[in-house]
Amino acid sequence: MNRFDLTPYRRSTVGFDRLFNLLENQARSTAGDNYPPFNIERRSEDSYRITLAIAGFRAGDLDITAEQNLLVVHGRKRDESADADMLHVGIANRGFERRFELADYVRVERADLADGLLVIDLVREVPEAMKPKKIAIGGLPNLEVVKDGNQADAA
Repeated sequence: MNRFDLTPYRRSTVGFDRLFNLLENQARSTAGDNYPPFNIERRSEDSYRITLAIAGFRAGDLDITAEQNLLVVHGRKRDESADADMLHVGIANRGFERRFELADYVRVERADLADGLLVIDLVREVPEAMKPKKIAIGGLPNLEVVKDGNQADAA
């Protein structure tokens, strides 16, 4: 596995420790298991969609938990084929846990399960106090410009 060394960036930045830790942990945790497969889609500037392919799972088999900056999707598969005499098992019949790190102010809007796809819609809602604001320049009295020894207002 190729590993990207973040040390030079850690030396020249301040306050990005959480980001570097996320990148390193993500590289370690996703090295092996790719089940279930998923897509992440940006639908607009502040709207995202995660789609997981979870054929055979029912809504009661799934647990979706949203914490601060973390979304966890956990699936528990019931063993319904215990009595069957299976000749070939090619459909994954195992539980899973998939974790998604979320940016600040991203929340889960809704989740739907249809046709073997779990669709989770996310939206980023930045609080009004955190949004960029235009700052008016003011507070200083009108400045006067000196022309040829006479003072004149700068209008």
